[in-house]
Amino acid sequence: MRAQSKLGKWLIGLTLLTAGIALVALFLPRLASGHESDNTTIARGGGTTIIHGGTGSPGFVPVITTIAFHATRSGNNVAGSFECLAEAPEADTGSKSAQFTVNAMYVTGQITGASVHGDTATLTGRANITGLGAGSNVPFRFVVQKGGPGASSVLTVDTLPTLAFHEILLQGSFETVDEN
Repeated sequence: MRAQSKLGKWLIGLTLLTAGIALVALFLPRLASGHESDNTTIARGGGTTIIHGGTGSPGFVPVITTIAFHATRSGNNVAGSFECLAEAPEADTGSKSAQFTVNAMYVTGQITGASVHGDTATLTGRANITGLGAGSNVPFRFVVQKGGPGASSVLTVDTLPTLAFHEILLQGSFETVDEN
């Protein structure tokens, strides 16, 4: 009996020692750095949108976009990326009017500024653009509303100062985190 009692205490001690080592290993990176990561997500999302009003008057050709973005804050710095591919149909009418294969515009850039108020984030940065509004290192502004299908966003680029792309999310999700 005495041997079983000693063995039981020894096993309990070994279990506690193993658990203690596991906890130290888990928290060691945080202890070494002195703190947890300062990076906080400001906004992120992706999906498919349709441009409200399409190409505008007189033809009102629909335009579908694929969007992906993320922005984080570390201290006073904002970093992230933004992608938006806009595609138009091959033809205005007929059987090819539903085939969105024409690259109308592609915006790929780095996010360097952000603010969030409630469920709306405003992301700013510089992008390279092909197609409509083509240019390099072009300032852009993306205002996005938190939500799933039906959420809205507006993209503006400095190469097209009088044109704003009002987009409605068809599928996907936009997330924002209020910093207040």
